[in-house]
Amino acid sequence: MRQSIAHVTLVVRDYDEAIAFYVGRLGFELVEDTYRPEQDKRWVVIAPPGSTGTSLLLARASTDEQAARIGDATGGRVALFLQTDDFARDYRRFVDAGVEFVRAPAVHDYGTVAVFRDLYGTLWDLIEYRSG
Repeated sequence: MRQSIAHVTLVVRDYDEAIAFYVGRLGFELVEDTYRPEQDKRWVVIAPPGSTGTSLLLARASTDEQAARIGDATGGRVALFLQTDDFARDYRRFVDAGVEFVRAPAVHDYGTVAVFRDLYGTLWDLIEYRSG
């Protein structure tokens, strides 16, 4: 048996502002953006450049309860981990793009990591794991 997680849902306020941040600032790829008229919603999938694994499904909040969870799905914990093959390159690119880092880069036994906040407040690790 072989299984994998295809998508992780990230609830957003607006499709286009989310695309502008993730694609425009973070450099993610827009994998799909298809309107689903039967549900009056869009199927918006993004992924980090070069990714062949799990992608993010951007889901516009459609109820007040969903909207209340935008940016706080994990109660203030880091929610997502963006692995990179070059921490310094991506950290500098994100800083130059105006991405807000809430924890400065730190070197640990497992690798180099810094925590940033997306446009809704969701916390992410930018991490380059130490090889070996």
